[in-house]
Amino acid sequence: MTRILSKRRLSEEVYRVEVEAPLVARERRAGQFVIVQADDDFAERIPLTIADADPERGAITLVFQTVGASTHALAAKEVGDPITLLGPLGNPTHIERFGKAVCVGGGIGLAPLHPIVKALKEAGNEVVVIAGARTAELLIMQEELKSIADELIVATDDGSAGRKALVTEPLKEICASDRPPDIVVAIGPPIMMKFCAEATRPFGVKTLVSLNTIMIDGTGMCGGCRVSVGGETKFVCVDGPEFDGHLVDWDGMMSRLRSYRKQEEEAHHRCHLDLAAALASETSAAERLAKGAL
Repeated sequence: MTRILSKRRLSEEVYRVEVEAPLVARERRAGQFVIVQADDDFAERIPLTIADADPERGAITLVFQTVGASTHALAAKEVGDPITLLGPLGNPTHIERFGKAVCVGGGIGLAPLHPIVKALKEAGNEVVVIAGARTAELLIMQEELKSIADELIVATDDGSAGRKALVTEPLKEICASDRPPDIVVAIGPPIMMKFCAEATRPFGVKTLVSLNTIMIDGTGMCGGCRVSVGGETKFVCVDGPEFDGHLVDWDGMMSRLRSYRKQEEEAHHRCHLDLAAALASETSAAERLAKGAL
């Protein structure tokens, strides 16, 4: 068991927590993840990529979006509360001096992109970050990324921040420029990563993607995270989470991800109703106390 050291709400459904994990903070490498259980031993195990680490404080940073019951349960935790954590897991990102690296992050994917951007820059690469989201309110970790990257390009679907465009537009422009990237790393929703890979394919630019599939044990035993890459079956938890985006069977992976979509939507709706009821109860109690004070 470990405990939460700090908690911050980044947007309506995105949270950032620091967790006490000295061994993980010391051993983790860019691209690796942990398995988290918010409640007891019977709770769902969820994979979360490590967004940052502080070995001196013995802490790691996790950024997550409330989608189902388990992420809502984690969001309900407060500073000092215990959680169960296992890691670091997965293969770290291969870091070397490539030359010019373009890192593309969409929405919550900007969090796991952060340590990769940092590692690529420390290895001597020129790093361009393309940060995308549906709207400005959903952009996260902008200051952290801006402080590391040589260039930060922001694109939003509605144009509320940066340019009104999908992340694939500036990515194609860079690939077609006089100085195309030597490598592209894309992390975000599967559909975004799929089209980033398609954007770089005509230019022959190596494109790494970080997959976040259904995962239970994180050790390759359950088989829930299996995905087809280059016609071969791979397990994201032990063979990944990063793969060549040009070889991933995106349609097959996204079909598997939709298997529990109905249950996730029901849990998401139920959790929001419970949250609204809790907030209403707290407001009512505060009003009664205020009236009593008068």
